[in-house]
Amino acid sequence: MKKSKLTKILTISLAAVMAFGLASCGGGNSDSEGTEGGDITVISREEGSGTRDAFVELTGVMQDDVDRTVDTAEISNSTSVVTQSVAGNEAAIGYISMGSLDDSVKALKIGGVEATTDNVKSGDYELQRPFNIVTKGEVAELPQDFINFIMSSDGQAIIEEEGYISVNDTAEKYEAAGLTGSITLAGSTSVSPVMEVLADAYKKLNDGVTIEIQQTGSGAGIQSTIEGVCDIGMASRALEDEEASEGLESQEIALDGIAVIVNNNNTVEDITMEQIMKVFTGEITSWSELQ
Repeated sequence: MKKSKLTKILTISLAAVMAFGLASCGGGNSDSEGTEGGDITVISREEGSGTRDAFVELTGVMQDDVDRTVDTAEISNSTSVVTQSVAGNEAAIGYISMGSLDDSVKALKIGGVEATTDNVKSGDYELQRPFNIVTKGEVAELPQDFINFIMSSDGQAIIEEEGYISVNDTAEKYEAAGLTGSITLAGSTSVSPVMEVLADAYKKLNDGVTIEIQQTGSGAGIQSTIEGVCDIGMASRALEDEEASEGLESQEIALDGIAVIVNNNNTVEDITMEQIMKVFTGEITSWSELQ
């Protein structure tokens, strides 16, 4: 009898402790606190990323040539890793190529303007940048033919289909030249997804061609072009003066928006450019300041 009473008391006490614990954790989901006033987890790209370079410049995070990204930011080395990090953390905010958006995260409006291709094309969406290819000196016949395909009506249509903005409205249809050989591209992880689709379409028209695409980041891709390691570099930013002085030429192949993304459970829907700057420099640290 005494043992039964003791067991009952211990069971009630344990239940009370568990109930208190669940209540203090918001029903067992501590991450949900991130959207109700908890600390913001900033996710940024690595140094040398063209997406980061464009983002910090456009939002004012970069001032007087100093990138002021908050020291506590979690650094990711690709678009896909940023997306995965934000999708798995309700307190997180990050930025990615708009063409790489999927349903696993939510893109915030910026100043009331949605992140859409139409709004990028009209200029209403402020956070946008070019997709460039980079070459050095005289380009060999095969890489040049691939560039011709990218800038043709066929290539530009693929760019539009993949959610980016074409830049050559007067492009002519591509005519296969029957060339064979290999092409190597290196650079931006933001440009790579659409480049892979372009490469697949080109190879169907030129079955004797192989194309290798290395996702190394804009800075590394530009350096590889300088060193002659690749035929074509991919960059999601403009060339710096020092890079251009190495004999590089840059060609714009598309326009892309940069989407500011949060977890799908986040209640925030809109953000201003000033608020973006303050979040990524650490001046705003709590979601309650953005409600």
